[in-house]
Amino acid sequence: MAEILPFRGIRYNPDKIEDLSMVVTPPYDVISEEEQEEYYRRNPYNVIRLDKAKATPQDTETDNPYTRAAADFDKWLKEKILIRDEAPGFYLTSVDFKLEDKPVTRFGLIGTVRLEPFESGVILPHEETFSKVKSERLELMKTCHANFSHIFSVYSDKDNILDELKAESRRKKPEAEFTDDSGHFHRMWKISDPEICRRVTETLKHRRLFIADGHHRYETALNYRQWVKENTPDFDENHPANFIMMYLCAVEDQGLVILPTHRLLPGVSEPARRKLINDTAQWFDIETFDHNEQGREKAGENLAESMISRHRRDHVIGVAMKNEPAYYSLVLKAGVMENLFTGEIPEPLQGLDVTVLTRLILMKLMRFDKKRLDDHSFISYTSSSREALEAVAEGEYDIAFILNPPTNEQVRKIAEAGLTMPRKTTFYYPKAITGQVMNKLSRD
Repeated sequence: MAEILPFRGIRYNPDKIEDLSMVVTPPYDVISEEEQEEYYRRNPYNVIRLDKAKATPQDTETDNPYTRAAADFDKWLKEKILIRDEAPGFYLTSVDFKLEDKPVTRFGLIGTVRLEPFESGVILPHEETFSKVKSERLELMKTCHANFSHIFSVYSDKDNILDELKAESRRKKPEAEFTDDSGHFHRMWKISDPEICRRVTETLKHRRLFIADGHHRYETALNYRQWVKENTPDFDENHPANFIMMYLCAVEDQGLVILPTHRLLPGVSEPARRKLINDTAQWFDIETFDHNEQGREKAGENLAESMISRHRRDHVIGVAMKNEPAYYSLVLKAGVMENLFTGEIPEPLQGLDVTVLTRLILMKLMRFDKKRLDDHSFISYTSSSREALEAVAEGEYDIAFILNPPTNEQVRKIAEAGLTMPRKTTFYYPKAITGQVMNKLSRD
């Protein structure tokens, strides 16, 4: 049974920060070093200094990104740059964006959710995680005792509770509104009426929550709770460390969009690249898009059109390789996954293109082991096929694997079966913004 509660959120003081676009960021894990520098320059109170503070060669145990984040957090609270709401509430948000030039709106509700082990079946993951990332996030939580960003989760809104909150918001002016760097327009309303909050908690307690984005943060929160429990004599079930700030989006919401997550690999030798396409022929039908015949840009467009036309019908993977004058579309032959992996990979996972790529191409053909795949610095990711193809054409990477996105239905079925997808399978778009509201994990 999910326990979803209102909380006293910490927000930027509108009297001191008039334009929220100057202080918010995307989630930490999609921010490059260059973007991190830009957010530092943009505003001295940008949330980047809390959620992804810069490291320096001079860092020590007592002066490092985590201690500096904690010092800034305390200072901003004392200076009332950040203020904590007096009364608990839920925070309803909306984001307006465009998808293929069509306007889309996604709504989400931010609250705190009692942590549950995945085995309980109340909160379910769908992706594996990177070990190093979790250790870094744990240090941040142990030093700052706060959630600066939230988990993005999905649930089924069978009782239309979100529609009730939307109706409530129409009677109120947003607490905050701004346009981010991507041109997405954000609004947020605080829902503090005790009766409405009670109804939200009561309605959602019967729902399963599926983590869409933030698996590292959730697993880190479980580890943080254990650490607090071991080091806090008066720890009990009501301690704030038992809860995590979460953004909840209804699976029925038309704005719940999954983009593909393409893979970019460095360090693949030219002989290995030449061998790859020949090796795949035993399991895939191969379509070639020649640069010389079509031009590189047109070949990329034709590859994309071919993949889209096959989406949901075939398992198809696009391939681009450095110094190779063609793109390739690999269409899996019937029965291959069942013949090779029945009894080893559950059927719902066999149905994912990313499983085909990971197990059949990366592990079986290219001989990558799980340790290499667990190295988050080895494989890079992008949701833009154009960026992936350009990165290979410019020699920045050796191979790009282009994928179609999974569906929300696939994610739900895999999570309900207690299974997890390979890392970075889903890219829910847009990411839930960091800095609109924060949550304290200590009793003070």
